Amino acid sequence: QVQVVESGGGLVQPGGSLRLSCAASGSIFHIVAMGWARQVSGKQRELVADINSGGGTNYADSVKGRFTISRDFSKNTVYLDMNNPQPEDTAVYYCKARLYSDPQTWNEYWGQGTQVIVSS
Repeated sequence: QVQVVESGGGLVQPGGSLRLSCAASGSIFHIVAMGWARQVSGKQRELVADINSGGGTNYADSVKGRFTISRDFSKNTVYLDMNNPQPEDTAVYYCKARLYSDPQTWNEYWGQGTQVIVSS
């Protein structure tokens, strides 16, 4: 019913920049928050950043000051600008949306993920 799709992943050099995008579609009444998590081989999925409808943000300590999350909820979209990525940022990045599909029903939805490889 609700689909969440990431895009923008790929290969980037250390110290470069990359923008990830995520768009939700389907039955969307109101978006509460959207964000990003990542999963590295051998580790559990961890929060990277999220942003709510009021613009409030949360960042993992490991990315604070380097990554920036932003939103355009009128387009059901969230972005992650990765500045100065490092090899340790290599991971599959997943988008998460918390939203109401109608005035009485809310849930959390995950995308399929987009791979980011930081390498020379």
